[in-house]
Amino acid sequence: MKLGFEAVIGLEVHVQLKTRSKMFCACRNLAGAAPNSQTCPVCLGLPGALPALNAEAVRMAIRLGLALGAEIRSTSAFYRKQYFYPDLPKGYQITQGPVAIVEEGHLDIPGDPRVRGGEGSTRIRVERAHLEEDAGKSHHDLDEVSSHVDLNRAGVPLLEIVGAPDLRSAREASDYLKGLHRLVVGLGICDGSMEDGSFRCDANISVRRPGQAVLGTRVEVKNLNSFRFVRQALEHEIERQSRLLDQGRVVQMETRGWDAVLGETRAQRTKEAAMDYRYFPEPDLPPLVVDPLEIEIERQALPELPDQRIHRWCGNYLLGLEEAQALAQSPAFAAYFETVAELSGSGRGAAAWMLGEVSRILNERGLDIEALPLAPEALAGLVRLVEARTLGFGTAKEQVFPALLAGEGSAEQIVAAKGLAQVGDRDAIKLLVHQIMAAQPGPVAQIRGGKDSLRGFLVGQILKAGEGRLDARLVQEVLTEELAKG
Repeated sequence: MKLGFEAVIGLEVHVQLKTRSKMFCACRNLAGAAPNSQTCPVCLGLPGALPALNAEAVRMAIRLGLALGAEIRSTSAFYRKQYFYPDLPKGYQITQGPVAIVEEGHLDIPGDPRVRGGEGSTRIRVERAHLEEDAGKSHHDLDEVSSHVDLNRAGVPLLEIVGAPDLRSAREASDYLKGLHRLVVGLGICDGSMEDGSFRCDANISVRRPGQAVLGTRVEVKNLNSFRFVRQALEHEIERQSRLLDQGRVVQMETRGWDAVLGETRAQRTKEAAMDYRYFPEPDLPPLVVDPLEIEIERQALPELPDQRIHRWCGNYLLGLEEAQALAQSPAFAAYFETVAELSGSGRGAAAWMLGEVSRILNERGLDIEALPLAPEALAGLVRLVEARTLGFGTAKEQVFPALLAGEGSAEQIVAAKGLAQVGDRDAIKLLVHQIMAAQPGPVAQIRGGKDSLRGFLVGQILKAGEGRLDARLVQEVLTEELAKG
C-alpha cells in the first residue's frame, strides 16, 4: 500500500503447452528450429486451410483444471479474435470464449501480512483457463532499420490462465506466479521457461482507497518475463498510480511495458476493449465436448501436486516453506532431492546441499539437474558422512564434493584416499585447545572477563591448527569446558 491506496491486481498467464504438434495442425511444436521451418498452410493462414483441434492440448487443459480444483466445462467453443500484427498471418487468433474449458478454480498462496493484517494462506481465484494459439515472433535488428518474423511459434498451443483481481501486493503477485509455475511444470504440461517465452505474464493493476468497493482505472503491464520483473514492475506501477491520484490527476486506461533498464513502466497504447477485437464464433471448428470419462482418466493420472509435496516435506523434514518451494522447482529436482533425503536419512542435510553446492554448480555450468554428473546416491553418501560428523562440512564442500563431481570414487573412498576423516578424539582435541589457549593468553583472559566476542577467534585458531579436520561442535564443547576452569 502506498500513500493510503490499496492495490488490486489480476494476472493473465500464458502457458505454452508441451505437445508434440501445434494447436490446429500437424506442424511440430519445436523450439529452436530454423526460422519458418515448422509451418504449413494452416498456421500460415493460407486460404482454404482448415484447423483440426489437438486432443493432447485438451487433455493438458483438463489436467490443469483438476489441479486448480476448477470446473471442467462439458461444452465450450472457439472464437476468432481479430487483430492485425505482422506475426499473426491470419489476421485473427483462434481462442475460446465466452465459455472456457476450465472455469472457477483457485490457487492458495502465502498472504502478504503487510496488506492482509496477519499470517496464513490466501485463496486466489482463477476465473478461467482457455485454449488458444500463439502468434509468431518478431525479431528487430539492432540497427532498428529492419525486422524479421519467425512463424514457427504461430499456432503453438497456449493455455491462458486468467486470475481474478484478488492480489493485493506485488509480493502476492510474485508468489501466485511462482505457484502457477511450479504447478504447470510439475504437471508436465509446460517447460516453464520464462526466458524463452513459454511461460509469460501480463498484469492488470489498479489502485483504490482501502474499503472502497469500486475498482480504480485498470492498467495492463506487459513484457514481464521474470518473477523479479513482475514484482519490480508492479511495485513501480502501484507507486505511480497512487501518486497520480494523490495529486488529483487521472490514471489513464492503457497498456504499458516494463523497461528493466530504467526500472519503470512506459506507455505503449490505449487499452483495447472487447469490441475492438470483433469476436465471432470460429466457423471451421465444432464445439469442444469433453467426455466425463476423459476427465476421470486425467484425475486418476494426476501426480502428487507441488504444494502437496511442499507441505509433506515441511512436516516430514522440518523444512522452511521457502526451502521446500525451492526444492519443488521441477519434478526432476524434487525427485533428486527426495532420493538424497531418503538414502542419507537427513532431509535437512539433503536440502542444504541441494540448495547450496548443487544449485551453485547447476547455475555455473548452465545445467538442468538431469545433466548433473553426480548420481543422487553419491551425494547421499557425502551427506551421511557430514551428518555423522565423520567429515567436516568445510572439507566436504571444498575437497570431497569437487572430487565426487570429477568421478574420483564414492565419498567414503575419497575421504579414505586423502585422509580427510574428521578428528573426533576428545583427548586429541583437548590437547590442541590447551596449546592454543597457552599461545593466546590475552584473548583467553578477555573471554573469561566477559568479552565473548573473541571466542570465535580462538575457535578459528584451533580449527586451523587441526588443518580443518576437527569436529567443530566437539571443539566448542571442549573449549567451553576449559575456559570454565578459570
